[in-house]
Amino acid sequence: MDKLTVVLGDFPHGQPLLDGDVEPDGYAVDPVDVKPVIGAYRRMIRDLEFDVCELAPVSYLMARQEGIPLTAVPVFLNRRFHHGDIQCAAHSGIRVPKDLEGRRIGVRAYSVSTGVWVRGVLREEYGVDIDTITWVVDDDDHIEGRVPANVERVTDGRSLGELLRAGEIDAALTGNAGTGRAGSPRAGWTAAAEPEPGADDSPYPLFPEADTLAVDHYLRTGVYPLHSLISVRTELVERDPGLPTKLYAAFAESKRRHLAGHPQWSAVPRLARQSRAIGGDPVPYGIQANERSLHAMARFAKDQGLLDRDVPTDLPSLFAPGDYPDA
Repeated sequence: MDKLTVVLGDFPHGQPLLDGDVEPDGYAVDPVDVKPVIGAYRRMIRDLEFDVCELAPVSYLMARQEGIPLTAVPVFLNRRFHHGDIQCAAHSGIRVPKDLEGRRIGVRAYSVSTGVWVRGVLREEYGVDIDTITWVVDDDDHIEGRVPANVERVTDGRSLGELLRAGEIDAALTGNAGTGRAGSPRAGWTAAAEPEPGADDSPYPLFPEADTLAVDHYLRTGVYPLHSLISVRTELVERDPGLPTKLYAAFAESKRRHLAGHPQWSAVPRLARQSRAIGGDPVPYGIQANERSLHAMARFAKDQGLLDRDVPTDLPSLFAPGDYPDA
């Protein structure tokens, strides 16, 4: 039986596969622990270090464009809304999305998936001219060389959280895409705490009713931001064209086993809330179940200069040939 090195983030619905309780037909799983898992994204794209690796979907599209020999199966371990991810500096005077035009906004790196989704929603939903914004970054992109002229790198070593509290940037994304970490992915990466809300000089959310707005956007558009697809080294698929189908079936079975013990996503409160909000599976697998979100992601990446306009993004071409029933 062949072994596959596999790197996944901390998602309980992937754990049965990592534990060996579920295996792709004919393969054994050799789990590799990388924390934070974003560090594995970079190693997979730059060095093809693993056989199977969770990957940021926009970075995957960019890697394909650059000819990096990776392919993917339509398993999306994580999805989340982003209306609540924009914090404004205390004295910025920002009240509505259009107030962001001409401002300086912090984001970990220009191509991070959260940033792509946020910019796409700001432009399409609120008419914000995102090209007038200076995007202030403090980390590298996994694929370099695609940033526009309105991207500025922090050079003095301070974190985005420090800059936001000092009012030297007008707004910033939160969490791993911004103020919830400092520097490049490494152990202890998230030790830099988010700015504390509540004080007079603390940042405030651009959208106080973020959850309501996010669900409303989803119900109107069907777009539910994707994260964390599953990438595979192309040479493995060339050697065994049935591998993508085997992997997909194993991931689907892993999710089923997790849910059998934790119905309604009780082990992951955030996904449980998302499930209640949308009235269904918060992380559906498959191409058809994610069609609108995949189209939106490719459109946003092209609009933001991360993909060439003429690069093919028809959905079947984005994934390895295989059998992917919605699961």
